[in-house]
Amino acid sequence: MTRRAPRQDFDESAARVDAASDHAAGVKAVGIALKRAYDEMGAARSARTLLKLNQADGFDCQGCAWPDPDVKYRHSAEFCENGAKAVAEEATLRRVGPDFFAEHSVVQLRERTDHWLGQQGRITHPMVLRAGATHYEPVAWEEAFALVGRHLNALASPDEAIFYTSGNVSNEAAFAFQLFVRAYGTNNLPDCSNMCHESTSVGLAEVIGIGKGSVSLEDIHRADLIVVAGQNPGTNHPRMLSALEEAKGRGAKILAINPLREAGLVRFKNPQRARGLVGHGTALADLHLPVRLGGDLALFQAIGSLLLEWGAVDRDFIAGHTHGFEEWAASIAKLDWPDVHESTGLSREQIVQAAQMLRDSAATVFCWAMGITQHRNGVATVKEIANLAFLQGSIGRPGAGLCPVRGHSNVQGDRTMGIWERPQAWFLDALEAEFGFDPPREHGYDAVSATTALLEGRAKVFFGMGGNFVSAMPDTLVVERAMAGVDLTVHVSTKLNRSHLSHGAEALILPAMGRSERDLTGGREQRVTVEDSMSAVHASRGPLEPASVHLRSEVDIVCSVAEATLAGRTDATGQLPWREFRADYAAIRRRIARVVPGFQGFEELIDRPGGFVLPHPPRDSRTFPTTNGKANFTATPLSVIRVPAGRLLLQTFRSHDQFNTTIYDLNDRYRGIKGGRRVVFVNAEDIAELGLADGQLVDLISEWEDGSTRSVPSFRVVSYDQPRGCAAAYYPEANPLVPLTHTAAGSNQPAYKSVVIRIVPAADPTARPNSDAGTITLPAALPAALPVGAVAGPGPSL
Repeated sequence: MTRRAPRQDFDESAARVDAASDHAAGVKAVGIALKRAYDEMGAARSARTLLKLNQADGFDCQGCAWPDPDVKYRHSAEFCENGAKAVAEEATLRRVGPDFFAEHSVVQLRERTDHWLGQQGRITHPMVLRAGATHYEPVAWEEAFALVGRHLNALASPDEAIFYTSGNVSNEAAFAFQLFVRAYGTNNLPDCSNMCHESTSVGLAEVIGIGKGSVSLEDIHRADLIVVAGQNPGTNHPRMLSALEEAKGRGAKILAINPLREAGLVRFKNPQRARGLVGHGTALADLHLPVRLGGDLALFQAIGSLLLEWGAVDRDFIAGHTHGFEEWAASIAKLDWPDVHESTGLSREQIVQAAQMLRDSAATVFCWAMGITQHRNGVATVKEIANLAFLQGSIGRPGAGLCPVRGHSNVQGDRTMGIWERPQAWFLDALEAEFGFDPPREHGYDAVSATTALLEGRAKVFFGMGGNFVSAMPDTLVVERAMAGVDLTVHVSTKLNRSHLSHGAEALILPAMGRSERDLTGGREQRVTVEDSMSAVHASRGPLEPASVHLRSEVDIVCSVAEATLAGRTDATGQLPWREFRADYAAIRRRIARVVPGFQGFEELIDRPGGFVLPHPPRDSRTFPTTNGKANFTATPLSVIRVPAGRLLLQTFRSHDQFNTTIYDLNDRYRGIKGGRRVVFVNAEDIAELGLADGQLVDLISEWEDGSTRSVPSFRVVSYDQPRGCAAAYYPEANPLVPLTHTAAGSNQPAYKSVVIRIVPAADPTARPNSDAGTITLPAALPAALPVGAVAGPGPSL
């Protein structure tokens, strides 16, 4: 297969700003998606691939975890613009082989942007960076596996190894991976959920007993009111717009809560319907509340106080199914409205209007994403959303419930399979009963504590099962320093990314098949499974030949590493059925069925078109597996983020041409950005007050209580409608501004969306920085040798 020419690099701070081109999301996306697919895959390959995307006999989209409609309602083109882009990224004809690595040293590749790295194509061979070498070189698979096993077995303790998982890993690979890691002897299993929805998982587990949402797609369709908070579905979950359109057609109202007025919630032109192609589309949000960053907690408390004042509560549900109502009600009665206005930036009239929408709704669905979870008060805000649901009995009945919308397509499934640093005792007991060894019981490292362990020399091997850990994490320079100090870094990947370039003394890139590819491991056609945001599990089979004959499946790689590491053991951990797992993934599913509740008859259940739905007690029977058997109201004191004069509160977010750290292109058409990513969105009045100009090149500097600062260079100021005092920039470019220890209370999730910054004219307007450019300055009073991760301040006072 011919390797297409690599995409060229661009000056990402040379963005130009046009009027936002699509205030009705949908129709133009079709042409853009198909052009992208054609450019990357060609016409025939595009048709073969896209027509199998999200189909019952096809493969699951890599782009997000939004559920598929019932099979009888699916369109032949059951994908969105960004889903097509995700497939094109994986199924591209571009290739990165040994010749590429011979031509480019690691040092040279570090100077490239994340966008350029990702656009070079699929990695075709396993590659090794040997100690002291400047270039990656090919390595035989068996030698690579032996190298991993040798390093792992040389450690003084299994807890000196970190095993990270991306949310695109299949259920089968995830179950095998956690089994290997626990047989090896550690619970160091951080995952991408630590960075995106850990606040949800912690908050919901405490108040409803399960860290998953409680709704189905049909509940969205049947809701009277849908609250969409801290979420931009037009970019991050475009297929959700079809569900919102369906609900609007049945008379639902939509309340949008977000600092920016995003195009996808204004109007939607559904390209799969005639009226979407020729008409004005469907108006979505009935009310948009432009809440200040970090003000969602105050807003939900204010809405709760009004509902309580008006008597708009479900007394029967409260009396029969909840605990803590009186304490919560007493706390809400003391709410300080001046603090609410300062925190939210909203008037009382705006809040009353929103509360009236809840009052008048007989069935409300609450949707949220990282705009809620990635704050210091993320856990508390999730619990406050749950309080509103409890107050009106909006859980466990049709058209109502809690709906955290997840990004990675199997991040929820990976957690179900046991990818978690804090496993529950029942899960470990089930593993022991099934496999005959006692798994480690001590909790492991999450993503933040794992990085600290690497930085401080307490961990010496990093194994990444997919993803781009270095670019996804905050405090990029600190994470890179942490990786540089370890003995071995291993990445199971499909494409080149920055994590391959922030390596240990030795490094491996193990290229895996993608989800769009046909898996004939073991001499038979294999299928894998995934779980979406609404607990539906279904099968996935790719139609394409793998990008290289040298690729192996995720399951094969995990089983082979496990064999190379554990083969010499004489106890039960040395007798695990890796060969059987690799030969037939159904063997893994049979074990899952005996370990994980809800998977009994797993193989037969996924034979059904569309799969099956896992049990969820709060949704199914209004029973709550909490410590007290009740849904728990939570009272949280309100604190206000007060930013010093001359500073702004920054959030990081995605562009429309981006999926997590994967950069498809340098445009963000819904926000009017073309040809660049190093931009900072600022309210026009703040631009004037700070003495800046729209379009000016600036440096961004974050400031922390310990006196340290972090800066990123060469961002272009873009005037944008958002609350005063707020700003926004894309990640990963802005990630160096966020200290490793700036995390949500209770979940330790990085708080990427509440960063105090000042903006200054660019020190070097001619600079063309790469994606991880930045500096850290420590206060003079601190010893220079102190690790940066140990001194990063906790952020602004809450």
